[in-house]
Amino acid sequence: HTIGNVYSCHHFGLETGSRELVSHAIRQDKIIFIFESALNPANEGEHLMKHGDGVKDVAFQVEDCDFLVKKAKERGAVIVKEPWIEQDSGGKVKYAVIQTYGDTTHTFVEYMGPYKGLFLPGYKEPLFRDPLLAKLPPGHLNFIDHIVGNQPDDKMVPVSDWYQKCLMFHRFWSIDDKQIHTEYSALRSIVVTNYEETIKMPINEPAMGKKKSQIQEYIDYNGGPGVQHIALNTSNIIQAIVNLRARGMEFLSAPDSYYDSLRQKLKTAKIKVKEDLKTLQELKILVDYDDKGYLLQIFTKPVQDRPTLFLEVIQRNNHFGFGAGNFKSLFEAIEKDQDARGNLTVLTPESQGVPKAFY
Repeated sequence: HTIGNVYSCHHFGLETGSRELVSHAIRQDKIIFIFESALNPANEGEHLMKHGDGVKDVAFQVEDCDFLVKKAKERGAVIVKEPWIEQDSGGKVKYAVIQTYGDTTHTFVEYMGPYKGLFLPGYKEPLFRDPLLAKLPPGHLNFIDHIVGNQPDDKMVPVSDWYQKCLMFHRFWSIDDKQIHTEYSALRSIVVTNYEETIKMPINEPAMGKKKSQIQEYIDYNGGPGVQHIALNTSNIIQAIVNLRARGMEFLSAPDSYYDSLRQKLKTAKIKVKEDLKTLQELKILVDYDDKGYLLQIFTKPVQDRPTLFLEVIQRNNHFGFGAGNFKSLFEAIEKDQDARGNLTVLTPESQGVPKAFY
C-alpha cells in the first residue's frame, strides 16, 4: 500500500501455465517492482531462505540484448540465462540474465518492436483490486534514482571494475572513509553509471572502525553482498513524505541538532533552499548541497524483519551527488537502531583486519 497505488498486474502462475512461480508487478509512474513467490513445495526458494525478503534481480531495458550478452561473456561475465524470446498478443520481448555481485542478477529486457500489452508477455490484469488503494493519498514518486549494492570489505573495487569491464559503465562519483565516518564506523563508496548516465549504481564496502558498521551488519544478516537500498526520485518530497507517512511508511529520524547545524551552515552557503526548513525538520528530511544546487533525501527503516533492504526518497535541485554530507547523520541514525538491535558491537583486533587502500 505504501508504494504501488497506480497500477498492478499479475503473472498468475498456474492460470498462465507457469508451474513454479507467481509474479505480481506494481507500478508508480516509471517505478516497477515485481514480487515473486514459489508455487511448488519442491521449490525451496533458495534466495529467500538465505537472504530473506530482498532484491534478487535489477532489470535494465536495453536496445541490443545479444550484443550486450556477447560483450559481457567475452569479458568474463557469468551468463545465467542466454537470450530467449517470449511473446503474446501484445508483442515480442527478448530477455537474458547475467550474474552480478553475490546472488544478485541483472535481466536485460529488449522490446522487439512496440509492445501493446499491459507490461510484459504473460502478465494479466489482477482479478481483485483493493478498494482501499483509491482512498489513500498519492505517493508522488516518479522513477528509480539509484540502486546501492553493499559488498564485503575489499570487494568494492573489483565489483565496480566488473561493471566497467562487463557492462561498459564508467565511474561517476566516489568517496572514501576519511570523508564518511562516525565515531564508530566508516564506509567507502564508488558510483558507476552507464554511458547515458541514466542508471546509477553506488557500490559500498565497510571500512575499519571501532565498532561494526551498518554495511557489515547488512552483509552479516543478508548472508553476503546484495542490494542495500533503492532510491526513488520525486519532484515534491514534502508532499511525498506527508503522504507516505499517512500510508504507514516508517522513516529514520534525524535529531534536531542536525537542523540547528544545517541552519548555521546555510547562512554562508551559495545556494538557497526553497523548501521551508521547519517543515523539513518536522518530516525529518535531510539536506545536502554544494555551490550549484542541493538535494533532499530521507531513508525508510528496513522494509522486512532483517536489517537489510530499505528505501530512499530523493529530490534533486541541480545536485547530482549522493548525500555525502548526510552520510554521517544517516550513519548515526542507523547506528541508533543498530544499537537497539544489539549489533553495534566492538570490533576485536582480529576482526578489524588491515586498513585497505582506496583507489
